[in-house]
This record gives sequence, C-alpha cells and structure tokens, in this order.
Amino acid sequence: MKIICQNRKARHDYEILETMEAGIVLTGTEVKSLRAGAAHLKDSFAAIEHDELFLFNAHISPYEQGNRFNHEPTRTRKLLMHEREIRRLIGKVQEKGLTLVPLKLYFTDRGKVKVELGLARGKRQYDKRRDIAERDARREMQRAEKDRDD
Repeated sequence: MKIICQNRKARHDYEILETMEAGIVLTGTEVKSLRAGAAHLKDSFAAIEHDELFLFNAHISPYEQGNRFNHEPTRTRKLLMHEREIRRLIGKVQEKGLTLVPLKLYFTDRGKVKVELGLARGKRQYDKRRDIAERDARREMQRAEKDRDD
C-alpha cells in the first residue's frame, strides 16, 4: 500500500469511531496526478446523496502534461461501496453529530486508488486540549525513559 496523502487534521478535529475503505471513480489525468502525489484532503468530506456516496472538496492538482481534457481539481467524485454498506452508513450518519471524513488516499498493491473513510463525531475544544496534554505527557515520559537508559 502506497499512501498518497493523509488528512491529519481530521484526527485532531474529530473522534474517529469506525473506519472503512471505499473505491473512487477517477479520470485518467487524476490517476496520473495522484501517482505524482499531487493531492490533499484538507477540507474534504463525504456525503450520501440519492443512495450514492460522494467525496466533496478533495483537491487533486491538474496533471502537468495534461491538455485541454485535464480534470477540475476539486470536482465531486463518486465513491464505490456495496449497497448494504451504504445503507448501514445512512443509518449511522443520521445519528446526531456523525459525519464521514476521508482519512487517507492510497494505492493498493493492485494499483487501485482507495479512500479510507472515518465515521466521526466532532470534538469539542476542551477534548482537543485534553488530547494535546495527554500526547505531551506521553512524549515527556518517553524522553525520561530514554534519558534514564542512557
């Protein structure tokens, strides 16, 4: 698996309850641009419309050698999942405060592009601060152990 890009801000802003994998419908120039690593998921999100799953605001840069048939960088892209999985997601997303957030974009061993989606609940400001404090405390303990071993 070759990771193209990750949405690190999503893990900071959201509590990820569950992750799942989805395929993505792309054009030829989008795949070539992804092979060059020209993408980011910063403000992107996934939503269900008419029993189909779509990815919004994911930025895939235009292909350098592309011609007039180059793609739109932030176009809406269809995500591919089984119908029963989408129906299950519809039930979960309709719960209060849950949303679908793309966590990473990657190539599989077979050369297919996949999106890892997270079923997420937004964090409050105090939750973010607590997570940062816990992370700093863990780092400090690791430093202390390392210094003690030396």
